[in-house]
Amino acid sequence: MKYVTLNNGVKMPILGFGVFQIPDGKECEEAVLNAINAGYRLIDTAAAYQNEEAVGRAIKRSGIPREEFFITTKLWINSATYEKTKIAFEKSLDRLDLDYIDLYLIHQPYNDVYGAWRAMTELYKAGKIKAIGVSNFYSDRLVDFILNNEIIPAINQIETHPFNQKAEEQEIMKEYGVQLESWGPFAEGKNNLFTNEVLAEIGKKYNKSVAQVVLRWLIQREIVVIPKSVKKERIEENFNVFDFELTSKDIEKIKELDKKESLFLSHTDYETVKRLNGFEVE
Repeated sequence: MKYVTLNNGVKMPILGFGVFQIPDGKECEEAVLNAINAGYRLIDTAAAYQNEEAVGRAIKRSGIPREEFFITTKLWINSATYEKTKIAFEKSLDRLDLDYIDLYLIHQPYNDVYGAWRAMTELYKAGKIKAIGVSNFYSDRLVDFILNNEIIPAINQIETHPFNQKAEEQEIMKEYGVQLESWGPFAEGKNNLFTNEVLAEIGKKYNKSVAQVVLRWLIQREIVVIPKSVKKERIEENFNVFDFELTSKDIEKIKELDKKESLFLSHTDYETVKRLNGFEVE
């Protein structure tokens, strides 16, 4: 496994397993256990995913020591205040059945994120969290956040895939020592990603799938990535990306796919803000 070193010295696997949209219960538990057996140690969940308990059960069932894992969960909007953050964190900790969290993220850039960050900073200093960060912060919000807080976010987890490559955003993050982490690396199959001719042609050269090419591309850009699947064979396939390397020509071809726009949602759209704020998660 390749690791990145976060701005506080903590090492994080560059490839992990995401559980977004996997229902809580046996399906999620088995998917996480299959991922652990395949070699994944970074597991990414969130209060909003409502499957933290299943993730925790899989970790326990694996029999692998806690310190070998890097567990991420996230704070939802309705809990993003100073007081509520501490309550929400303890609930996530309880659902995961863990003593500490490796990475805790503000899931969306709404509500009192500054108050939430103060609470997260206290939890971090108390040793309950190994690293703290944010998710879905556009560059203007991220820089403002950095300049007005004591602790710089270790991570910004944002939509990043071949059709929305975030090269400029990554450079801004590098300037401040923030690690880019990709969600939606396969764009959930939008724009026919899995049959894209450019990606498929590159994959043929290495006897690799389009998914493996995308993951390798992100890893070579030093981007942490958390692909999701519930199929055991796909989970294993997605982990098998450290035995080949894309050339500069391959990377240039992939650059041409960039449309520089989200395929999912805009965080500056007021209807999106209303919808996300209306989704209550305890």
